[in-house]
Amino acid sequence: QLQLVESGGGLVQPGGSLRLSCAASGFTLDAYAAGWFRQAPGKEREGVSVMSSESSASYADFVKGRFTMSRDNAKNMVYLQMNNLKPEDTGIYYCAAGEKVLAGAIVIQGVYRWGQGTQVTVSS
Repeated sequence: QLQLVESGGGLVQPGGSLRLSCAASGFTLDAYAAGWFRQAPGKEREGVSVMSSESSASYADFVKGRFTMSRDNAKNMVYLQMNNLKPEDTGIYYCAAGEKVLAGAIVIQGVYRWGQGTQVTVSS
């Protein structure tokens, strides 16, 4: 079965940290571009971070300097380290794998698989 499964979400206070994980099964993730996206209540889904198959990462302006995306090809996983979290970071976080990163944008072209999402809530 071809799937992506996220984990690591939860409730955290403002200023805190979380590390999201995305595990791929049924396919080799390092052959694809990967990314993290989020959707807040009442808002459209937006790109947070994307990474090419060559591990070049790009970030949305609202997370630059706070979030770091990484890959572990041996484990067939990607991660999102989130530091200095803010209430506006609250939402469901999804990982995705696809053909390639759209140049200059936090977008993956030709998405192959989406994960089911993991909830992140930043609140005191």
